Amino acid sequence: MSPRVLVAYYSATGSVHRLAEAVAEGAGSAGAEVRLRRVAEHAPAEAIASNPAWTEHRRETDSAIGVATLDDLEWADGYAFGTPTRYGAPAAQLKQFIDSASSLWHEGKLADKPVTAFVSSAERHGGQESTILSLNNVFYHWGSVIVPLGYTDDVVYAAGGNPYGTSWPAGFPSTMPDEVTLSCARYQGERLAKFAALLASARVAMSGAAADGPGGQS
Repeated sequence: MSPRVLVAYYSATGSVHRLAEAVAEGAGSAGAEVRLRRVAEHAPAEAIASNPAWTEHRRETDSAIGVATLDDLEWADGYAFGTPTRYGAPAAQLKQFIDSASSLWHEGKLADKPVTAFVSSAERHGGQESTILSLNNVFYHWGSVIVPLGYTDDVVYAAGGNPYGTSWPAGFPSTMPDEVTLSCARYQGERLAKFAALLASARVAMSGAAADGPGGQS
């Protein structure tokens, strides 16, 4: 059975979008069925219009990438969340989507699934690690299995050495991730897919054992 991976992200000018594509590519190369989804935009139209790069990215992706839904969360065996940093925390758009998942959380439908995160900021020390740690606080409550990059492959060192997750210092004006960083993001997607497959199989086995009951009869 192929694991199902949701890559959900928010991106204003495109750098996180490109990371998300690379994470999805990596998960797919590891055999996962992948849904790439952007979360809904809530910024006012005048704010978007004031930034040509933001306007252009909206134009390019609004019809090309579907909007993440709670059905996507329930469907997936594993999650990758991407966001720009906002004062060391996730973008409000991504956080609002996560906050909307309380019904799934109450039903236990988010538990025991692997999750990983990736980020972009203007500067390398612009809150990249704290943003991922902030997201992890949510995943502790979900009962997720957090899958960091660690120092598990040389590409992590080459891409800046962030063991928490792939991160890109985009600068100002924002630039797109370089190939080394995209390779790290693909590796992160592959790593997530492998854990998603293992944990999905374990959940199936556990549910089967529960159905059989103590006497081994179904």
